[in-house]
Amino acid sequence: MSQWLVLTIAMAAVCGVVLTITVLKERRITEDDDPTETPDVIEYLTMMVGVVYAIVLGLAIAGVWEARSAAEDTVRTEAQALHEVSARARAYPAPVRDKIRADVGAYATYVVHKEWPVMAGQGELTRHGGELLTKVRADVTDYHPRNDFEGQSYQPLVDQVAVADGARAARSDAADSTLPGVVWFGLIAGGAISIGVMFTLQIRRSGRELLMAGLFSALIAFLLFLVWDFDAPFSHGISATVAPLRELMPPS
Repeated sequence: MSQWLVLTIAMAAVCGVVLTITVLKERRITEDDDPTETPDVIEYLTMMVGVVYAIVLGLAIAGVWEARSAAEDTVRTEAQALHEVSARARAYPAPVRDKIRADVGAYATYVVHKEWPVMAGQGELTRHGGELLTKVRADVTDYHPRNDFEGQSYQPLVDQVAVADGARAARSDAADSTLPGVVWFGLIAGGAISIGVMFTLQIRRSGRELLMAGLFSALIAFLLFLVWDFDAPFSHGISATVAPLRELMPPS
């Protein structure tokens, strides 16, 4: 099932529950009920609950967005380092240069087609991906430069392989969920409380009140969906892109 369809169903369900409770609550109100008797303290507490929850929710969104941006930067760093390895290998003899570029392409192809789905589904990298990157490192370090021109390219190549290896490790760290379970409990409970306090303010069945109650509930559901989607940078609907690594794949 599409994640956007799940979001739509969830938002509609939340709105439906809120509106149904409001209508049922209205039917139980007696004729002598006066909505102006709502204590001021309840309105103040309702406002404070909304403010506090908005701050917590905003911090959660900022945190997972920053983690997603860092994950994208990690992928770009890895791809750029491997691109530099392929480009700087031009200083080496054709057999060595072609082998380095072929192994870089094999690594990128494996990551895009094999390792990325595993990383998205299980939150971890594969052993074979590490072996392919180790093979690229061996291609670079095992060659002994024959002249000064090749020697000047040797250390930058080694450094770029190290950068790619570090970016790969960072990608492994970013593959898992960002927020712990206790934070999710607080976000969900806070959303339920924020929606629940609306019923202390004598919501009637006027069109404006029902519309605002429904929109507020839908907004809470949408923001929680954004937090969930950004929480795992590589696996959910709005995930970090694999495009930088795809560009390193050899043409088919």
